[in-house]
Amino acid sequence: MLKKIEVTEAIFAIKKDKQLTWETIANAIGMSTVWTTSACLGMNSFTDSTADKLIEYLGLPAETKFSLLENPTKEWDKSVPQDPLVYRFYEVVGVYGDTLKEVIQEKFGDGIMSAIDFTMSVDKEENPKGDRVVVTMNGKFLPYNAW
Repeated sequence: MLKKIEVTEAIFAIKKDKQLTWETIANAIGMSTVWTTSACLGMNSFTDSTADKLIEYLGLPAETKFSLLENPTKEWDKSVPQDPLVYRFYEVVGVYGDTLKEVIQEKFGDGIMSAIDFTMSVDKEENPKGDRVVVTMNGKFLPYNAW
């Protein structure tokens, strides 16, 4: 059985070799770009049908299916990332995290935004001052229960 990381490495190699984009792969399997990328990185599991579509589209070996279907362990390095783009997201949460918490809980009450019932998109907005990155996160509000 192949490990998730081995499947991810195979996907990256095929993507590079065939000069594919995440959007192209996502469209081929009928899923969003963000979800497809996350699943290919091993942070989400594929359904049976999406795994079959990915295997067929990329020409992956049949034995990769088990790893694609496997439930992921969602863990990551807890240190501050060195990649500048990823670091900026840490910076945004560091600077605006408490603000987001206050505004969300003021509007919705005591609770959290789900990262399970969740969608995210990344778009490009052209701007004469420099193109803009538009990240939209959409998560179900889950109120805390008072026992």
